[in-house]
Amino acid sequence: MAIYKVWGKMAFKLMSNYSRLQEVKKENKEKDKVRREKLAGLFFDLAKLSFAGLVVGGIVSMKPDVDMTLDIYRVIIGGVSTIIFIRIGNTILK
Repeated sequence: MAIYKVWGKMAFKLMSNYSRLQEVKKENKEKDKVRREKLAGLFFDLAKLSFAGLVVGGIVSMKPDVDMTLDIYRVIIGGVSTIIFIRIGNTILK
């Protein structure tokens, strides 16, 4: 009879350790998910900033009587960087 009590206590300890490990695993998984979402959000914000600063700013600052090659390059670089930042953010979320 005493052997069953010992085995019962050992089984309970093993099960409680298993459940604690599962909880820790679940918490780590949730933390990783939040980190990925925040990092992807950072890249989406960078995409918004590059679009607003380079593309919209480049278009607004264009003047018809001045050489526009620099403004055109700024708009192109802004568009490309916006696309790159968006793709990085999407890749992180996947």
